[in-house]
Amino acid sequence: MHMLMELLLLVVGFVMLIKGADIFVEGAAGIAAKFGIPQLVIGLTIVAMGTSAPEAAVSIAAALKGTADITIGNVVGSNIMNILVILGVTAVIVAVAVQRSTVRYEIPFVVLVSIVLLVMGAMDGKIGRMDGVILWLLFIVYFVYLFLMAKNGKSEEETIEDAPIWKLLLFVLFGMALIVIGADVSVDAASEIARVIGLSERFIGLTIVAFGTSLPELCTSVVAAKRGKADLAIGNIVGSNIFNILFVVGTTALIIPVPFNPAFVIDSLVAIAAAVLLWICVLKNNKLTRPGGIVMLAGYAGYFAYLMMK
Repeated sequence: MHMLMELLLLVVGFVMLIKGADIFVEGAAGIAAKFGIPQLVIGLTIVAMGTSAPEAAVSIAAALKGTADITIGNVVGSNIMNILVILGVTAVIVAVAVQRSTVRYEIPFVVLVSIVLLVMGAMDGKIGRMDGVILWLLFIVYFVYLFLMAKNGKSEEETIEDAPIWKLLLFVLFGMALIVIGADVSVDAASEIARVIGLSERFIGLTIVAFGTSLPELCTSVVAAKRGKADLAIGNIVGSNIFNILFVVGTTALIIPVPFNPAFVIDSLVAIAAAVLLWICVLKNNKLTRPGGIVMLAGYAGYFAYLMMK
C-alpha cells in the first residue's frame, strides 16, 4: 500500500511538472513578445533562474543550516545532467536551433565558469568567501552582458500578445510553482521507492535527487523546443548552468565556506567536457540535432557507469 501511494505521488509530481512547464513557457514567451525582449534573454534569465530554483533552495538552505557540503555535488551533478541528459533528450525529440551569440559567448562562458569553479575548489579543498565574491562579480558581469543584449535585441514572433501583463506574470509564477512543487513531490516519491528497493543513499543522491532538481529544466526545455521556442530551450540550460555556479555556489560560499571534496575534481572535469561537447555539436551549423543528442546521452551513460563502479 505504501509503495502504491509513492507511485501515485510520482505520477502526480510528473503531471504537475509537465503542466507547469507548459504554462510557464507560454507566460515567459508572452512577456518576451510584450516587451520586445529577445526570447534568448528571457531563457537566460527568468526561465533559467526559475528552473534553477530547486538547486538554489537546496544549497542555500543547507548553508543556512551549516551543512554546505552537498552544494558542489548538487550543482556539478545538475550541470552535467542539464547538458548531457536534458539537452540530449530535447535534441533527440526535436532539433534545437542555437543563436550565434550563444555559440560565441554564452557556451564558452559556461566552460570558463566551470573551469574557475574547479580551480577554486582544487586549490584548497573549499570554495571560500573570497571565492564567493569573485563568483558574484562574474555574475554581475554576466547580467550586464544580458542587459546590453536585451537593449539591442528584437523579440521573436508574438505569442499571446493580447493577454495583459498581469496575466502573463501569473502564468510564469503559477507555472513555476507547479514545476517546483512537482519536482519536490517527484524526488521525495522516487527517493522513497529507491530506499524501499534497497538502493544506497549515495546512489540516490547522485542520480535521483540530481535528476529531480533538473526535472524543471527537462520539462521546460522539451516543451519550449516542441513549441518552436528553441531560444527558450537552449537559453534555459545555458543560463541555468551559469546561474548554478555563479549565484548558487557564490551565494552559498558567502554564507559559509563550501567544502570541495577531491572526488569532485573528476565530476567537475566531466561538467567541463559536457559544455565543450555541446559547443562542438553546435559550432558547425548553429543547431543541436539528433546525432548530437545521442552522443550526449551516450556520454551520460558512460558517466553513470563510472558512478556505479565507484
